[in-house]
Amino acid sequence: MQRSIAPPGKLRAVSDAPRAWLEAGSIPFNWWWLRHLPDGDGHPVMVIPGFAGSDTYNKPLRRFLRERGYHAVGWKQGVNLGHSHLDLAQLGQRVEKLHGWKGRKVSLIGHSLGGIIAREAARRHPDKIRQVISLGSPIGEERDQASTLNELYRLINTEPGDLNEREWHLAPPVPTTAIYSRFDGVLDWRVCLQDDGHDETENIEVYGSHNGLTVNAMTWVVIAERLARPEGDWRPFYKNRVLRWLFRKPPRSLSR
Repeated sequence: MQRSIAPPGKLRAVSDAPRAWLEAGSIPFNWWWLRHLPDGDGHPVMVIPGFAGSDTYNKPLRRFLRERGYHAVGWKQGVNLGHSHLDLAQLGQRVEKLHGWKGRKVSLIGHSLGGIIAREAARRHPDKIRQVISLGSPIGEERDQASTLNELYRLINTEPGDLNEREWHLAPPVPTTAIYSRFDGVLDWRVCLQDDGHDETENIEVYGSHNGLTVNAMTWVVIAERLARPEGDWRPFYKNRVLRWLFRKPPRSLSR
């Protein structure tokens, strides 16, 4: 029987931010195995913040990516307030500049609303985007029922803006990974799944909070493995014997 989409319960919601701090604090204790993740090939990676966030809170993730060998940068558009305040043309220019830096395609990582923006940028510039990785992004068609933040978002975003909400659920025409957590305290995790994608789309589950997805060791494992895949050689997420028990097989549909 299919359960209805609904915001997370109060306990999960109020505990999300404290859990995010715990996840961030656990990174040093996981460093002994994080440092053995695949090295990068130097291609540019842009990290886009979530709703009401800026490049500041993504610094640990960008630092990790630089240490792995990537040219990791922020989006440099200040606080992400939503589609009414978004300049996709400016973001496109930044993508083009990164692409022209060494003639390498750009990987985009977006947290929550940032994942929506990353996917839209990939739709507009598919020839310049290597892949998109979304972290807890509300890409499902039922997203209006999935979060208590929707009312605040609508209050701030009264103009149509550059994002076409009717296309949020459509996977961009590049390799696309949707990372999600069933313990998400902001969104019903099922709207973070790519339910109808193409041959190079994949959902990968991690354990953690919504706000902590950018400082989650399991997320970093997935990101490092996905970014290290050679361009044009997409394969499903590789679960070796050590990590297999950490990553559960994703559900086939929203009914689970």
